[in-house]
This record gives sequence, structure tokens and C-alpha cells, in this order.
Amino acid sequence: MTELRVGSLTCEYRANLLGTDLKAPRLGWKIISERRGTVQQAYQIQVAGPNADFESLWWDSGRIDTEQSIQVAYAGPETHSCTRYHYRVKVWDGFDRESAWSEPTWWETGLLEAGEWKAQWITPDSNDLDPHAKEVFMLRNRFEAGKGIRSARIYATAAGVYELYMNGHRVGDELLAPGWTSYTTRHQYQTYDVTAQLQSGANGIGVLLGDGWYKGELTWLSKRNIYGDRRAALLQLHIQYEDGSQQWVVSDSSWKCSTGPILLSELYAGEIYDARLEKEGWSEADYPDADWKPVTLAELPLTQLVAQENWPCRVTETIHPVKVIRTPMGELVLDMGQNLVGRIRITVEAPAGTRIRLQHAEVLDREGNFYTANLRKAKATIEYVAKGEGTESYAPYFTFQGFRYVKVEGFPDVEDQCLFDSFTAEVIHSDMERSGHFECSDPMVNQLQRNIVWGQRGNFLDVPTDCPQRDERLGWTGDAQVFIRTAAFNYHVGPFFTKWLRDLKADQRQSGSVPFVIPNALEDYISSMWGDKTYTSSAWGDAATVCPWTVYLVYGDERLLAEQYSSMKAWVEFIRSQGESEHLWNTGFHFGDWLALDAHEGSYFGATPVDLVATSYYALSTRILRDTAKVLGKQEDAREYSNLLDGIIANFRETFLTSEGRMKAQTQTAQILPLVFGLVREEERRLIASDLNMLVIGSGYHLNTGFVGTPYLCLALSENGYHETAVKLLLQETYPSWLYAISKGATTIWEHWDGIKPDGSFWSDDMNSYNHYAYGAIGEWMYRYIAGLEMDETAAAYKRIRIQPHFEGALTSANASFESPYGKIESQWNITSGVAEVQVSIPVNTTAEITLPGANMNSVRESGIGLTAISGALPHKETVNGVCVSIGSGTYRFTYPY
Repeated sequence: MTELRVGSLTCEYRANLLGTDLKAPRLGWKIISERRGTVQQAYQIQVAGPNADFESLWWDSGRIDTEQSIQVAYAGPETHSCTRYHYRVKVWDGFDRESAWSEPTWWETGLLEAGEWKAQWITPDSNDLDPHAKEVFMLRNRFEAGKGIRSARIYATAAGVYELYMNGHRVGDELLAPGWTSYTTRHQYQTYDVTAQLQSGANGIGVLLGDGWYKGELTWLSKRNIYGDRRAALLQLHIQYEDGSQQWVVSDSSWKCSTGPILLSELYAGEIYDARLEKEGWSEADYPDADWKPVTLAELPLTQLVAQENWPCRVTETIHPVKVIRTPMGELVLDMGQNLVGRIRITVEAPAGTRIRLQHAEVLDREGNFYTANLRKAKATIEYVAKGEGTESYAPYFTFQGFRYVKVEGFPDVEDQCLFDSFTAEVIHSDMERSGHFECSDPMVNQLQRNIVWGQRGNFLDVPTDCPQRDERLGWTGDAQVFIRTAAFNYHVGPFFTKWLRDLKADQRQSGSVPFVIPNALEDYISSMWGDKTYTSSAWGDAATVCPWTVYLVYGDERLLAEQYSSMKAWVEFIRSQGESEHLWNTGFHFGDWLALDAHEGSYFGATPVDLVATSYYALSTRILRDTAKVLGKQEDAREYSNLLDGIIANFRETFLTSEGRMKAQTQTAQILPLVFGLVREEERRLIASDLNMLVIGSGYHLNTGFVGTPYLCLALSENGYHETAVKLLLQETYPSWLYAISKGATTIWEHWDGIKPDGSFWSDDMNSYNHYAYGAIGEWMYRYIAGLEMDETAAAYKRIRIQPHFEGALTSANASFESPYGKIESQWNITSGVAEVQVSIPVNTTAEITLPGANMNSVRESGIGLTAISGALPHKETVNGVCVSIGSGTYRFTYPY
């Protein structure tokens, strides 16, 4: 008998979750079994207290007869703050097997109530230090700890960005904490395990405190102090002793402050660091701080504090230069070989006072010179002044840059080998778990996939930014909603979007409109610029519905769906109030098919009518709201929004279709949206799909779509019988196309199809990012249609899987994998010498339907055996698309003539 095991236990998506403020967190696990068709029939959860004593349980669920193995809410006694809970799971399956207990893991609570904060916000006294000083502040204190320390945790945050130090060493490896939220309503704090760093007797503790998003420069408008005009820190250390006693060390008026070597640190400008001003040992207990200045208490609330929700930002990879370039203008430039987001670490031996200056850029101009005009006002510059004491190592603290090229000035040794050894790029982003992989038989498409992944890494830095390099780096809602499904294939984005959606809800206006960027750093600017006071746009504000629904579909997160429901409903009701009828959205400002190529030269706005785009998205959000109401058991709402959707569709057809059933607007995007959003009848669908196909063929298999049409273009073609056209479009290498940028050396996704023109000139200086992930939304189609890895949306989280690869076109193989909440799904196919091979892996506790295109029942073999001859024959049927086979968990290999 094969073994049944339980592993990969998670709490709120994470193993060993440290510092949650959820009183009833959700648990999940994955089941391992080599026996095909394994399905969980029941589970049992046991929870023990801090000592992990499962002989003396905190909670025992008993046997629960259900297939549910994800998003299982803790249902035991009320949990306490600052407490570790260990848990383990066993399961039973449909073959009457009982697993052993899993290896135990744990979650740990932080501060569950605002009233448990004993610390006070502290900031330098303005009589001694200018609160608006450019320097990074240094805060410190010393304290005594007793003997017999059992555990120690720091709970900390900042109005600004901060790093913690204790007894001369860094605490944790998080960067740019506490992250960027709508600080006035939601302000994250972090939890650190400092048991190993704490010592009995005297201890020192310190905080570096920079401006960050809280009060630093944001947006191309050079706005400052958006959330407050004073930096501040908040910290409390909780020590538990073996004898059961405890001690609190908190930020209060006894702390002291100073400035140090970081003379400036800004997100856009960069950083200036003078190593000669370092305060050696400043976070140690015995550091002489008599000349440090007092702090004062800051009047900031505690009620908005929430425990860390998103993956923290970290250095996730290091990259060394691949080339040293001397440009025609005589500049010394390092080529990192990859457009990335992060920082440069310098290792140098130099005389005291040596000033090394680094500038960052994404591309070189057509003459091969260093080019920074597309950064606009962002200086993206690092300056390091050497101390002159042996080998020195430095990387910026509170900034990040988007770059491939680094211009070096003032470095004392310009020998190539020394430059290769002395400069390292440290890649920074939210430290999400990688969940998906895709590749196929075409090397340029594989490079496109790598570009999509690198674009996501660079722009998923705590918030989903549009671009990481210029004076912007904002959480644009439109970019996020078109890319979220692709994002979820590549990385585990559950915590990432949970945090961001809570900020969307917090920043949503009373009217229900959703700001263009979240957090809303732009405030009213764009609406004022175009004379519209709704402060939103279709396809951008629709992030309020698309994103929580996608998180639900991918992860089965019904709790987030319920939490966001009022926001989703407010958004649809806002739209409902805007149109000249309740079934059309034909008023106000809209971006439309932003940056589409079918408008006149130099225009940002595509040719597709904006009311067509707006009404299409109105239908999409209403459909999502209706389906959400069904999931949440809100039957009255489900009926209301079903009726509303019917009215929108009827008015859409009446307004935008001809009497023959074709679209009046003959742009690619005008055909795409009614097809993918289900706005037309079957006969109309055939006509419109045919028109879309002919528009693409007529353009020589080129696209001319923008931010709205591009994500759905290939989906619309493949869903409607034109997959071969979609593949030709994907494989197009001349402008405009996805692969054109790769032919010009792109290693991330561009904002403009012609960011670099065929002659090497640039589209513009004003708005020309070379790391702008939105057009990377093609990745969803690559996973779902080329590799055929898909879900049955009637059962969230890939509980029921569909594998349906498409073979039409020039590609001869593809494979994709995705780490679903239940386990890894794999879909691989290749066609060799007239034989098609499809190999799939389906995780335990799920089922799948496999479509084998072009097959017939008599020709299909599974692992060399005919379908009807397999022991416990696999249910199968012949369809117009091929043979459809129903399977349970396991690995299968199908072959047949093709």
C-alpha cells in the first residue's frame, strides 16, 4: 500500500507565521500520495501551546468529514497576544487510509489589541534636530535584561522607513519596512525574533529612520509630507523569562537621537553616504552617547496599527556585471546584463574622502552613451565617501532604483577585473514564493516569459507599481488589474494583493469611486488636469472587483472576498450613478485603451470609444459582483446584479453593435472586449471574432492595442477558434509586437511598443519606461492556452483542473507548472514525428479534465495502454476538440498520432 502523508502546512499562506494579529487565522496543508485518484475524506487538527506539548492540547478539532484542506479557519479557544501556537494535521482518504500526524509547525500572534501597545511614538526634538533634515536619523537606548531569557520579540514600525539594530548587529533582513500603506487608516508593524541577539545584562538597541513613502518626495509633482511632516519610530521589546516573568522595553522619552553617515536617502533621488561620519558601535550598550540629543513624543495614533500582511521586501538575488563599457562620450559604465530593481553594493579600498558616484539607467542611447532622460526628475544617484580604513562595503539603505546600466565616477581603480569584483547588484522586491514556470519550443517566447517575470519582480515592491525607475513608482490600479492573473501564475501573490486591496478599500471615496493609484499619493491631480471630478476611470477603478475575485479564484480566499464586498458593491453602484442611463457608462474622464497604436501619432489615448470600454468594464464588474454575491450567499444581491447585468448587456448591444451584429467601432480592442466579457450572442460572437481575426491578419499579424485590449487579445482569438492567429501574433518579431522589444535587447516589458524605435531613437523622454509590466499580461494566455494549464472556475483554487493545450501554430512543445494551494500542477506537451505526447501531474485532493486535441478514442494510449484497457478505466469521451479524459490525482502520460 502506498503511503498517505501530510506536509507543507501553512497559516495565512505562510509556514511559521511570525506576528499575526488575526484571532482566527486560516490553516492549510498539502497531501502526498502516489496512489492515483486520492481525495481527502476527513481531517483532524491539533493545536498545542508555546511548549509544543501535544499531550496537553490547546485545541483539537476532532475528525471533520470534509474534503476541505485549504482556508480552514482556526476554531479553538480565543488566542492570546505574543503567543506561539504549534499545530499538526492528519487526514483520511477515500481508500480508507489514515495518515500519520504531520510534522508540527507554528504561528505566533503579535499584539491583538491596540491597547496592548505600551510604547510611544518618538521623534527628534525639533529644538535640537530639524525634523525636515535630509539626514537619516539615528535613535538609540540601552537597557538591562535579566538571566534565564526564554524568548524575546520586538514589535516595531515607523512613520517613515526604518531598520533595527541590537548590540551592534542588524535585526532581521527586511528592507523598506514598514512598507507603503494608506498610513492614516492602516499602518503595518513588524515582529522580530531577537532571542539570539539579546544578552543578560546590558544591551543596546537602535533605529535608523528615513523619510520613505511617509514624508519623502513622491510623484512627478514632487509632493512631500503626504501622510505627515515628522518622522517617528515606535518599538516595544517583549522579553519572557524561564521563570514565567516578563519585561517590556519601549520607545519613550528616555531615548536619544543623532545624525550619522546617511546624509540623504530618498526613493527617487538616491542616497549620499559619508563613511567618515559613521558612529562605530552606536547600537551597543556601552556606546558613549552623552552628546546625543533628546527625543520627544510624537502625537501619532496607535489604533491604525496592523501586523505585517504582505511578504516583506528583501534582497532576493545578487548579480555581477557582465560587461564594462567605455561609451563614446568617455563614460565608464557597468552593464548588469538585466534590467532589475534594487541597489548596488560597492566593495572598495580607497583613501579617506574618495567620493564615488553612481548613476542608474535602463538603456543606452543609439550612440551607446548613458541615457537618463526617461527618469525625468528622478536623480537615481548614489554617492559614497570612503572612510579610508581597509576594505569597505556599502549598499544604500532606504532607496531602490530600476536599472541595467550604472555609470561610475570617482572609483579609484578602473581596471575591468577590479570593477567586476567591486560592484554587485542586489535585487530587491517583495519576497514572494515562486509558484509557476512556463517554457516552450521558441527561445524568444521563453525570453518573453523571463521578461515578464523580471518585470513583476521589479514592480512588486510592496505595492504593484507601474514602473520602478522614474519619478513615479505608484500603485496604478489599471496595471494591477490587467496583470493580476499572470502575476498569480508566476508568484504567490495572496498576501501581496490582500494588503494592497485593504488599502484600496481604505482610499476608496465615499461616492464609491476608486483612485487612479493605491495608496492614493496623486490625490485629485489627474481628475483636475482633465476637468473631471470623479477621480477615477473605467478599467482602473475596476481593480476593486477584478483583483479580489482573482485572489478568490486562485486561492479560494472567501474571507478576503467577504471583506472587500462592500468596496466591490460601492464601485458598481458608483458606475451605476454615472451614466445617462443606469445601463451605460458614457460620462466622465476615462483613459480608454491607453497607449494603443490605433490613434493619431503622439496620442496617449487609443481610438476605441471610451464609452465602449467603460460600459464593457461596467458589465465585467457587475458580473463579478453578482458571482461574489452567490459565493457569499447574498441571494437578494445576486438577483439584483444579475438583472442589472442583463440590462447592461442589452444596452451595450443596442449602442455599440450594428443591425448586422458587428461592432460599429472597427478597432482590435472594440472586438476583443465583447468577446472576453461575454457581451454578445453566439451568432454575433462568430461575426465579431471573425472581424478580429481579419483585423489582425490585415495588419500583417501585428497588434495595435493598448493597456485595455492587449491583455485579452490572444485570449479572444484562442477562445473563438483562431488560436493559430494568436500564435502568429505572439511570434511576430517586427514592430509592434511582444518580441520586437526582445529583438532590441529588452530584458523586461516596455511601457511603449516602440520604446526604442527601429532606428535606435526613443519614443519620448516623458513617458518611456523600460520596465512596465502591464503588457506582460500575455503571460496568462501562455499558461492557459499554449500550455493548457487552466482551472474550472466553478471550484476555486484549482480544486477542479482543466488541462487543454492548443497545438495549432508553429510551436512544437510547451510545458508549464503551477504550485496551486493543493500542490503542483504540471502540463507538458510535445509533437515529434507525427506523435503527440501530453504529460500531466494532478495534485492530491483535486480532479481534472484533460482535453487531447486532435485525438480519437481508439488511438490514445496512457503510459502505453489504451484508455479502455487501463485498470479502472479512465472516464473519457470524444468531442469536437478531441478526446476528453476525466482523471484524479497522479501523473499521466498520453500519446497518440497527430
